[in-house]
Amino acid sequence: MDSFATRSEPNSQEMQNKSFHSYRYSVAPMMDWTDRHCRYFHRLMSRYTLLYTEMVSASAIVKGDIDRLLAHDQMEYPLALQIGGAEPRELSEAVDLCADRGFYEINLNAGCPSSKVQEGCFGVALMQDRRRVAECLEAMQQASRGIEVTIKCRLGVDDQNPHDTLPLFIETVESLGIKRIIIHARKAWLKGLSPKQNREIPPLDYDLVIQMKREFPDLKICINGGIQSLDQAAYFLDQGLDGVMVGRAAYRYPADLLLTADKKIFGMDDPCRDHSEILSEMWQYLEWHQQKGSKLTPITRHMLGLFAGCPGARRWRQELSNPAINSPHGLTIIRQLISDLGSSLSFESHTGEA
Repeated sequence: MDSFATRSEPNSQEMQNKSFHSYRYSVAPMMDWTDRHCRYFHRLMSRYTLLYTEMVSASAIVKGDIDRLLAHDQMEYPLALQIGGAEPRELSEAVDLCADRGFYEINLNAGCPSSKVQEGCFGVALMQDRRRVAECLEAMQQASRGIEVTIKCRLGVDDQNPHDTLPLFIETVESLGIKRIIIHARKAWLKGLSPKQNREIPPLDYDLVIQMKREFPDLKICINGGIQSLDQAAYFLDQGLDGVMVGRAAYRYPADLLLTADKKIFGMDDPCRDHSEILSEMWQYLEWHQQKGSKLTPITRHMLGLFAGCPGARRWRQELSNPAINSPHGLTIIRQLISDLGSSLSFESHTGEA
């Protein structure tokens, strides 16, 4: 996309400080959700949270329109790229094409249970073949030109006993020189459960992830899965884990999960922003895109949760979802909505954390 930014990048000196790690708190890669507009919206709320792209297949990067697939703005930094694939040579070529595009890290997806990735034998299916995982990660590292390569996985898959197989998987990863792993604290079932059910039905086992950190103290281990608040994230950091990755909660309740993250998670002194500031900057972003002839709903769909839990939030979601937003009068409709709801929109957090 053409450059559009209303906020400066994080202070480079702070980012280079050895005690600072952006992966301490991150928003998960989510297909059809964490696109460039979503990331812009989230970055307005937190300067330091690590953001991820949607998963992009190595095949698409190698054979497709890479500039379109990897489109992003420097304002989104720190930004990580997640790649899906199971062919070492193809992954190597894809990483080589991506290595000079400014990404904070390149992450291998070994946790997605969708039917599409199963057909390609990648995603969580990789957890059934540690040798293939090793070949993929080794190929990615050789092509990365110094960009950190990481991996995201589940506790296990199908009939695996995670207490037996997860340590072996992590041992394989660590032996390759990988320094960081993100673990979704659920198993995945490739047969019998949909991707949605795989996010909800397999029980969470946070204790096993914490145990893995104790068994592999030199490996940076981040936890993911069902985390709903900054307080919960802080708890896991207090338990010795190196990072916390939030998913759908950050999308549904973005203000609660991001507005105070820089202070609560990273200990930064930057003044916390409020809903009205975010709305003001998103207004400029919407104006800019409308002037370019772009539709607005691909942007406004990410803003539906801005006032989650507040009076007037339901109407906000309904009106912002109206196809009329894409008409030449879309901004006028949004302006009127803000005016109508201005007195009723209370900016209180739904979790009481704001």
